[in-house]
Amino acid sequence: MARTTGCALLAGLTALVAVVSAAILVTVGRTDVTARAGRPAMAAGSARTAVPAASGSWVGTWSTSPVAAEPFAPEGYPGWSIRNVVHTSVGGTSVRVHLSNAFGTEPLVIAHASVARAAGARSAAAVEDSMRMLTFAGRGSVSIPAGGVVVSDPVALTVPQRADLMVTTYTALPSGPVTSHPRTRQISFMARGERTAQVSGRSYTTRSSFWRYVSAVDVFTEHAAGAVVFFGDSITDGITSTVGANHRWPDYLAARPQASGERRLRLGVLNQGISGNRVLRDGDDGANPSALERLDRDALSQTGARTMVVELGINDIIRPPRETSAEAVVDGLRQIVARGHAHGMRVIGGTLLPLEGHGVAYNPATEAVRQQVNAAIRAGTVYDAVIDFDKALRDPYRPTRMLAAYDSGDHLHPSDAGFRRMAEAARPVLLGGSAAAAKA
Repeated sequence: MARTTGCALLAGLTALVAVVSAAILVTVGRTDVTARAGRPAMAAGSARTAVPAASGSWVGTWSTSPVAAEPFAPEGYPGWSIRNVVHTSVGGTSVRVHLSNAFGTEPLVIAHASVARAAGARSAAAVEDSMRMLTFAGRGSVSIPAGGVVVSDPVALTVPQRADLMVTTYTALPSGPVTSHPRTRQISFMARGERTAQVSGRSYTTRSSFWRYVSAVDVFTEHAAGAVVFFGDSITDGITSTVGANHRWPDYLAARPQASGERRLRLGVLNQGISGNRVLRDGDDGANPSALERLDRDALSQTGARTMVVELGINDIIRPPRETSAEAVVDGLRQIVARGHAHGMRVIGGTLLPLEGHGVAYNPATEAVRQQVNAAIRAGTVYDAVIDFDKALRDPYRPTRMLAAYDSGDHLHPSDAGFRRMAEAARPVLLGGSAAAAKA
């Protein structure tokens, strides 16, 4: 009888250990592919790529907005490996990658893909032992339908804060138009042949200013309280910042050294800026979708997003056909806020920067509309809280013009110093240090 009881007890303990062990690993058994406007579901997984279910969460550490089909490669890049260099904001212990075929017209077949830590600045080489091949529902290849996005299985990889990662894809066959983000202010690489697992990077002799296919990177972390999405135009995109230096204004927020007693910005920083983007109008031929069109895809579906910072409206005013009604621009901004609120997000907005001297875009009519939009924003009738970028960067003696120390030279886009000043103005508001404006 004692022996029987002991066997039963041992069996019970064995079963309990199995249950606890199973609870330690989290896997999901499918690849998620969604339509362009939909929210990507969580990543697929397998026993080989399982991640711990301990305290922590998935948070976006980097992202970009698909802008258009690349005009130079109508059939894609068959037989090429594309090594995209991206810069993290928060670190973690595991990683997963989002690949997009948003502007594709046919299925995109990724034959192989990998992720690794970059060995150095402006280098295609990987840190030794950091190369990880990506899988999708346990498979090394994946087909992404036209307009779709796929999220890789998680892989265990220590991802540092504010470090360069390399996401490499290889397509063997013609795949149609390439979904891309141009004007990245980042150097990426390309190589002929299947080189996704190459650590040395010696084959990557072609440099590129595009991000292709990759649209986001998530990390599993215990050290971030979510993510903030920066939803904007070329000023957020950082098109006048120093190439390869990560000096866009959201980058300065992520990288700012912590002064004694200063509260830490424990958030993933996700840059969803598109140069030339407008609130109300799409670009030509379906490229550069309006902010209202791309809001779900680029802002509301980002992993761990808790806050959205909006800096939009100037292109509606200055790009033909020019919007002459400030109320129309403000109404579009209010729609962004309302949809953000419906997703449980806090929505912060910035005033529009001065642009006197920016060619024919500046004139009394466009300046009047800019001032009216800024007045509505400052009045607290648009956003939950306001960052007064106009006040922070304007020349106090000529407030319709940007201060020379912050001007890139084109009198519209800031210099690196100007982007740093924007981050300094934004930080107290993001940390809740300034009074919130009344909701619309």
